[in-house]
Amino acid sequence: MTAVAPRTPKTHAEASRESRDLVSGEVRPRETMIRFAAGPEGRVTPDLAGRLPGRGLWVAADRASVEAAARKGLFSRAARAALRADPDLAAQVEVLLMRRLLDGLGLARRAGELVFGFEKVLAAVSGGRAAWLVEALDGASDGRRKILGAARRMSPAPPVAGLWTGEELSLALGGENVIHTAFLAGRGADRWTLDVQRLSGFRPLAPDSWTEASPSAPGAPDPAPGEGF
Repeated sequence: MTAVAPRTPKTHAEASRESRDLVSGEVRPRETMIRFAAGPEGRVTPDLAGRLPGRGLWVAADRASVEAAARKGLFSRAARAALRADPDLAAQVEVLLMRRLLDGLGLARRAGELVFGFEKVLAAVSGGRAAWLVEALDGASDGRRKILGAARRMSPAPPVAGLWTGEELSLALGGENVIHTAFLAGRGADRWTLDVQRLSGFRPLAPDSWTEASPSAPGAPDPAPGEGF
């Protein structure tokens, strides 16, 4: 009979970064979960930054789990107190994650960890420096196909997020007509990725049609006017 190697005990630091999911009962890394806290008048409040006072109530970062926790009264059961969870609690989490990610892009821009503009993004992709591509939902398809085609030729290919319009990206980044963006590899991108992974449990990260688009053929036309950023 083959002996089973004993499991290495977790360090205190590792254990402190885990919590039990209210729905499944599984102990999971906190970066894969959403923290909730008791807000004013006993209302269940999402706490994405983990800063609200009181005991944290943790749920796996996906829509079905949050909806189940709200519907089954699991927040009250865990807190041993009457708590009110809004029926649209999962939608609230999605909105907050979207805002947090967009704010993160603005911080990355100011820290020099993000570039935008067709040529700069294409250079970042071709140089293997892009950890994420962030494309405007309403950008013209020609420029996007060329960027994504270049990305698919890299190994590994940087993932793409299509979550905001050009206007939203422009406001967040302090630019004008921002369409193509690259989050450069580094610690900032690693932190941003954790929130993107949490958001993926609530909505698709990009339209399905983007993944089906074929790379631009050699000699494809340059982006149309207005696609420069």
